[in-house]
Amino acid sequence: MPLLVEVDERMNTRRLYRAPPAARDNGGTGAIVIGAPPIGLAIVRSLGRSGVPVCVLRGGDHRVAATSRFSCFSAAWPSGDEGRQVECLVELATKRNLRRWTLYPTDDETAAFLGRQYDLLSELFLVASPPWSVLRWAYDKRMTYGLAADLGVAFPTTYYPRTRDDVARLDCTFPVILKPAAKPRKNRFTEAKAWRAEDRDSLKRGYEEACTLVPPDLVMVQELIPGGGETQFSYAALCEDGRPLAVLVARRTRQYPTDFGRASSFVETVDERAIEEPARRLLEALRLTGIVEIEFKRDPRDGTHKLLDINARAWAWQALGAPAGVDFPYLLWRLLHGDRTPPLRASMAVRWIRPAADIPAALAEIAAGRLTLTAYLRSLHRPLVSAIFAWDDPLPAILEAPFFAPIMYRRLLGGRTDAERRSRR
Repeated sequence: MPLLVEVDERMNTRRLYRAPPAARDNGGTGAIVIGAPPIGLAIVRSLGRSGVPVCVLRGGDHRVAATSRFSCFSAAWPSGDEGRQVECLVELATKRNLRRWTLYPTDDETAAFLGRQYDLLSELFLVASPPWSVLRWAYDKRMTYGLAADLGVAFPTTYYPRTRDDVARLDCTFPVILKPAAKPRKNRFTEAKAWRAEDRDSLKRGYEEACTLVPPDLVMVQELIPGGGETQFSYAALCEDGRPLAVLVARRTRQYPTDFGRASSFVETVDERAIEEPARRLLEALRLTGIVEIEFKRDPRDGTHKLLDINARAWAWQALGAPAGVDFPYLLWRLLHGDRTPPLRASMAVRWIRPAADIPAALAEIAAGRLTLTAYLRSLHRPLVSAIFAWDDPLPAILEAPFFAPIMYRRLLGGRTDAERRSRR
């Protein structure tokens, strides 16, 4: 049975682990998950439950994925310096004998890094993310909406002002939102879903503040489509050369904050055929190989589903896929290893929940008269998968409890983080 190595933050101490038995069937190769937030935890569990050994590269404040029992070992991930990141991966491949392991990104930043370095890294690893020539169409929303326009896919009316004077002259209907076209770095603007502007003065103020955080050409102004999470739908798929092999359609039933939430809190598989044809057109044009989530919002004013985002990487609620019959991270691992996937479609009425966000979201909906307690409790029936807790892997939830306790406290009392408060202005 192959031995695995645990590496400390400086990568100068080691501890040996035995790989899961299934790893022997794949020549001992495994996966490297870059980033340890809940998105990474879902990837680790998906692969680990299928016997694939997993290394987690820890970065930032979230390290929950590294605490999973399915993580064989972990190491530090150098943030912000692309040269050091390449060196880290090269050392894992050459000195730690992880050559041909599969690289999984967990956010836009790491997906963009893998895309830009695709040619170099694909000589050492299997890269579970598209090359930059494909990824850039999803990474930069200016290109995303340009592609949508060319293909006749509806999207919200969007403006690209270059200066404050351009903002002052915009012929738009309020309210609108400010949002970044891309997220080259993490700050309160790029981490917020959107900043709301009720009038021209608040739009000017928001634009000026956003321009202190990202280059002005990355600041977009977009119409605000009415409705909350219940009007947002996602087409998720495993694709090969733009052809969907496994498909899941979901509704973002609840989110926090409830208007245009920064994060999903309750997601369920549904049948929403109207988004499937435009999603397939986008994927065919991109010729994407990998996993992808395409977000739409149904405009209640005319019933049109309008494109919001394309995430050509793992997404927050991807753990919903496994109980619905489409375990995306593992299916992608098999595809990259040459294992053909027969056509798959997700089961209906499977649910995913992030309790720390969903309880405050539900209370807000109940207070507003849009949800009853009975309906909320009814929504929690099985099959239901949690973002953090799992019976076969309880440690991440136990260790995360102290971190989420103050967040839950603030949300239940109506308090918000700076990003949450700013997004509602």
